[in-house]
Amino acid sequence: MIRQAPHDPALLARLRVPAVPSSLRLVRRVVRESALIAGAPEAWADDLVLAVDEACQNVVRHGYAGGSGDLVVTLSRSPAGDGVVTEILDFAPPVDPARVRGRDLNDVRPGGLGVHFIEALCEEAGFAEPPEGAGNLFRMVKRFAKADDEG
Repeated sequence: MIRQAPHDPALLARLRVPAVPSSLRLVRRVVRESALIAGAPEAWADDLVLAVDEACQNVVRHGYAGGSGDLVVTLSRSPAGDGVVTEILDFAPPVDPARVRGRDLNDVRPGGLGVHFIEALCEEAGFAEPPEGAGNLFRMVKRFAKADDEG
C-alpha cells in the first residue's frame, strides 16, 4: 500500500536533482515560478533565483567538489505568508558553518561573492540541522517587503 504524505498548503515545490551545473537551469526555473505563484513581483523572484543559484553552485563546486550526489530544493510560503522559505539539502560531507564566508570585498577579482549576494538578498540565511543521512541543510528566508521599506 502506498501512503501519500499529508498535504502541506505552504509547500510551493520540492525538486531533487543531480548536483551538477546542468541541473541548475531547472532549479532556477522552478524557483522563479514558485516565487511568482507565491505572489512575488518579477524582480523579487529574480533576486530569489540569484540567491538560490549561488547557494546551489556552492554545493556543486565546494560541497561535492567534483564528486557525485543530489540536491533537494524545497520552497515554501513563509509561516506569516510574507515571503518564501528555501531549503537546500545535500548529501555531501558536512561543512563547518564558521568557515563559510565571502571573501574580502576589497579583493577585486571574479568569483567568491555568492555568500555576499545571499546575505544581501535574503533576510535570513544559514545552516540548520540536516535530517539523519544528509550532509548539510541551508535555509534562506526572503520576505516580500523588508521592514525598512514599509516606512
